[in-house]
Amino acid sequence: MEEKFKNNNAKSTKKFCEDSNIDNDLLEAAAEIKRETAQIDIIIHAIGILNALPIILDEDEIVESLSIGAGNTGKRFDLETNRRVAEFKFIRWQGGAESIRQNAIFCDFFKLITYKTKKKKQLFLIDLIHPKKFFNSRKSLNSVLSKNKSIQDEFKKLFKEKYQKVNEFYEDFKSEIELVDITKIMPKYKCLMVN
Repeated sequence: MEEKFKNNNAKSTKKFCEDSNIDNDLLEAAAEIKRETAQIDIIIHAIGILNALPIILDEDEIVESLSIGAGNTGKRFDLETNRRVAEFKFIRWQGGAESIRQNAIFCDFFKLITYKTKKKKQLFLIDLIHPKKFFNSRKSLNSVLSKNKSIQDEFKKLFKEKYQKVNEFYEDFKSEIELVDITKIMPKYKCLMVN
């Protein structure tokens, strides 16, 4: 298209646009698509959880609370049943710096750790290679917690200066949270992984 516009004036470019239906309607349609696709992460989160429930729930396990919208919905966890509490992260790990993704799973891990219950605690992830690499890293907890003031304050209140690095904290609490690679249970979820 760039080549077709070369050496054209206003009249000929107008004709080309008219003939190709490149107009305000097309622009409005593209803007609408952009607005709607901004919600795609929420749709993936919701479908991912709902589609997994029939597979991961035990036969006599009862859902007590469900939060399928991504972000703060007023519920403490994505899933709470009579047997478990769980968070889901359908993150496409790239293998690079990924601070935002790392901070998010650390906060979920921390919330699960600090929740007082005898129920099983699980963090469902897409692949465990990158998350485990992060949890075993010497990344500064101050850096990880710096973007979430409420979690940072709660962490400092509970642990003071006991933990400085992610791996120190993870080592002490890893036996309390089951990290689950959901692609092992539901292989079709591999479509969410990096190609």
